[in-house]
Amino acid sequence: MSSIRKQLKNYFLAGILVTVPLVITIWVITLFINWTDNFLDFLPPRFHPHTYIPIPGWGVIIAVLIILTAGMVTTNYLGRGILNILNAQVGRIPLVRSIYGSVRQLLESLFGQTGKNFQRVVLIEFPRPGIYAIAFITGKARTETITKTGEKLINLFLPAAPNPTSGFFIMLPENEITELDISVEDAFKMIISGGILSEDKLH
Repeated sequence: MSSIRKQLKNYFLAGILVTVPLVITIWVITLFINWTDNFLDFLPPRFHPHTYIPIPGWGVIIAVLIILTAGMVTTNYLGRGILNILNAQVGRIPLVRSIYGSVRQLLESLFGQTGKNFQRVVLIEFPRPGIYAIAFITGKARTETITKTGEKLINLFLPAAPNPTSGFFIMLPENEITELDISVEDAFKMIISGGILSEDKLH
């Protein structure tokens, strides 16, 4: 009887591990689709896509098209000029410029094509020897700091868990940094999950 109960318990736990993530994923996607579809409510019925093709997800499709269009516009000379003007205007608004600037810099670091930011994952001893933390190399330190310390310093971003958008900017000697053979995406998953999604579970 105890073996049957144990087996049923194992089945139940295995079922939770399968169904709960699936249900939550479907729920989040459904919420996102409904949320984006609500953006189209301002359109008159004759212009609303649902009038002609009644399927959910039109908001997502239009959002993707808007993002692609914005990307196409801002990658040419005229579009970059408009973007610079927009950035300058937003930069004059005290609260907005802080939020906009922080989010923009983070996204440029994560997805930008021009830099090498956040491309290497490293292991460092922090906050004291014997305790290790994951960090991301963001570049070489300024010449002045290298000259005054006599060390070959590397700029690092040390993210906080479970919110990796906050953290610390630190500089460490190159010989105190150990490179890890994992992707930036997998490292972020580990940080956000607080280590629950370890490398072994990610693959």
